[in-house]
Amino acid sequence: MRTTVSFFQKQKDNQIPITMVTAYDATLGRLAEQAGVQTLLVGDSLGMVVQGHENTIPVTLDAMIYHTQMVVRGTRKAFVIADMPFMTYNISSDQALANAGRLIQETGCQAVKLEGGERIAATLERLVENGIPVLAHIGLTPQSVHRYGGWRVQGKTPAEVQQLLADALAVQAAGAFAVVLELIPAELAAYLTQQLTIPSIGIGAGAGCSGQVQVMHDILGLLEDFTPRHARRYASLAQQAVSAISTYRHEVETGVFPAEQHSTPASEDLAQYLYGQQAKP
Repeated sequence: MRTTVSFFQKQKDNQIPITMVTAYDATLGRLAEQAGVQTLLVGDSLGMVVQGHENTIPVTLDAMIYHTQMVVRGTRKAFVIADMPFMTYNISSDQALANAGRLIQETGCQAVKLEGGERIAATLERLVENGIPVLAHIGLTPQSVHRYGGWRVQGKTPAEVQQLLADALAVQAAGAFAVVLELIPAELAAYLTQQLTIPSIGIGAGAGCSGQVQVMHDILGLLEDFTPRHARRYASLAQQAVSAISTYRHEVETGVFPAEQHSTPASEDLAQYLYGQQAKP
């Protein structure tokens, strides 16, 4: 049986930190579930770590559906959340409801994530009213990266603090079951968490949140060229993968692989037939 949305509030009420990680296919979802992670985010970060884009903006709804389907198929117990990509919920609440409905219906995920605070609160509320659980996302919102001029810490001035508080309270009032706080000062994240009754999920926001979310590729060390400051590498799988592939290439080139145990021998009758074919002039 899958984890339900009530898990988040129970964890906060019991002061047990929530662990969330991104997953983009059946294999990563299965591995995370085997590790005991109960909440998975199919993030539009796949645009960067899977598709090779510079940011999340090129990710389409069809791509999110495709990857979310894989994660759901690869798991049995995890609560799966899918990102709503750029401009799939911004035009109108009708558009948002139709697209969120596709994500839920076509993938089997349990919730969607929307970026924004006060400006998307009415849309968020409409989704919740129609039975779609929503994870909100404020602070640095990657789909607005061009407006920020890059990946910049948010909430550094009193005015920004007040706006983030208004955003957090707005999405809570609209019915979000939790809110992601991204790339804001740790003290501000702790303050916002104290002001909220719903859980906060931090990424680059310190230890004072109700839980943490990280990108799978960052914690596994799958991308050697860049690791965000807020991420910790728990493995260096890119190095191991390059070493393994290099060994495979060398063994193919030197005739070591495939060995006899990696091949299927012919039956005696087939071997005799093939021998006869080779013996013909």
